[in-house]
Amino acid sequence: MNLLSFELATEQCSVALLVDGELHQLAASGHRPSREILKMASELMAEAELSLHDMDALAFGRGPGAFTGLRIAAAVVQGLAFGAELPVVPVSSLAALAQRACEDHGARNVIALLDARMNEVYAGCFRVASNGLVRAVDEERLLPPEQLELPDDGETWTGAGPGWQAWRERFAALPGELRPEVLPDAAAVARLAAVEFAASGGVDAAEAVPVYLRDQVAWQKTTA
Repeated sequence: MNLLSFELATEQCSVALLVDGELHQLAASGHRPSREILKMASELMAEAELSLHDMDALAFGRGPGAFTGLRIAAAVVQGLAFGAELPVVPVSSLAALAQRACEDHGARNVIALLDARMNEVYAGCFRVASNGLVRAVDEERLLPPEQLELPDDGETWTGAGPGWQAWRERFAALPGELRPEVLPDAAAVARLAAVEFAASGGVDAAEAVPVYLRDQVAWQKTTA
């Protein structure tokens, strides 16, 4: 399987290429890389001596996360997918964050947290399945940090993502290890997307849309 993936839900911009199980990734931080993701993708494919038409699918972190980054990722993937007639696999950015925590820090149960501004956080709970990939154990949520609670199941949970840093003082009493430095990346998106693509075949480019979790709030502001 050849799969090209993008992740721009946080301040880190990354592009990854999965070629027959082998991953290659380019990543950078700041605002400028978000305008260079096509260049990064071209570099990865050139190094592998592949083109867009050699891909089986495209994938992207569909959010939740930074609005601008999510829109850029979705727009780029849609454009590439339409042009090359490729399916797309949208992947939860919170799941990619949890996957990164599992692979880098050995976490088995993860509460992924991203700062959503407006005194709220994006949150999702994940466990590692037998195949080594995370699976969601509840719905992703947008909520005030004081409403966040650990699952009451007796398991040890790792808190991963920059949302923990932003609200660390409010979570001081919660048990478990905190890894606020962990970010979602395109490599984790690719790993999760490969399994999803094998199971479902992905979606049409037109269905590759961001997930904000704050759509209703944005709609109220627009129509007020």
